[in-house]
Order: sequence, then structure tokens, then C-alpha cells
Amino acid sequence: MTHELKILPQYFEAVEKGEKTFELRLNDRGYQVGDMLYLREYCNGYTGRTVAKKVTYMLEGIPEYGLNEKYCILGFR
Repeated sequence: MTHELKILPQYFEAVEKGEKTFELRLNDRGYQVGDMLYLREYCNGYTGRTVAKKVTYMLEGIPEYGLNEKYCILGFR
């Protein structure tokens, strides 16, 4: 499955440089390992810059460690 997601410029830059390899998201889309994320830079509208990443790891709903059951951390490359 593919997901188009907004991402703020400071986070887009870090993803593009390979410094940020994860996203914390509300899991309202049924994310799964193997999904493609199309991260579209957003700053008062879309800037036209996009980066594609494949989800390689997923951590979800571990309230005892502070991760609300409705949220997930998506690791990607």
C-alpha cells in the first residue's frame, strides 16, 4: 500500500539527508511493513518536494513505554 503524507520542512530535510529514518504517526491508515511512504514537504501548502521511503519496521501501541495504542513509529529506508 502507498501513503502520501505531509511533512514539515525541518523534518523533510532530515529525512532527505538520511538523518531521520522514522516517523511517529497516528495509525489511522493501517500502516504495515512493506508499505511505501511518499513524504511531501508542506509549508503553507505543498512545496513540490517529495521523498519516497519503504517501511521496514513498525512499533505500535506500547503504552507502558509511552507510545499510545493509537500511534505507531514507522522505521524506513
